[in-house]
Amino acid sequence: MQIDCVTWFRYQYRAYQKLLFSVPNGGRRFAREAQILKAEGVVAGVSDLILLVPASGYNGLCLEMKIKPNKQSEYQKEWQLLVQNQNYKYEVIYSLEQFRETINKYLDGK
Repeated sequence: MQIDCVTWFRYQYRAYQKLLFSVPNGGRRFAREAQILKAEGVVAGVSDLILLVPASGYNGLCLEMKIKPNKQSEYQKEWQLLVQNQNYKYEVIYSLEQFRETINKYLDGK
């Protein structure tokens, strides 16, 4: 789903296509690799996609991609609160349709 969402975004919003990016925090890693990534600045719970375009009165948009019935982890909920306190919009996305609607409303200022 995330690939479909990013592909749609890049065709729909060409001027912003490089400002929407993924944060590859997930996946299993060996302990040493995880230590290195943490030292390099990896933060647990960071949203899957970040759009660095201020709009709709926000500094940017953070999108957590989920497939039902999956829910946010506690780290993801903590990240949500942190970014919302810095005036970023945060949404949990469950479908391509929801992604499109969220992006369009956000960039249209609604």
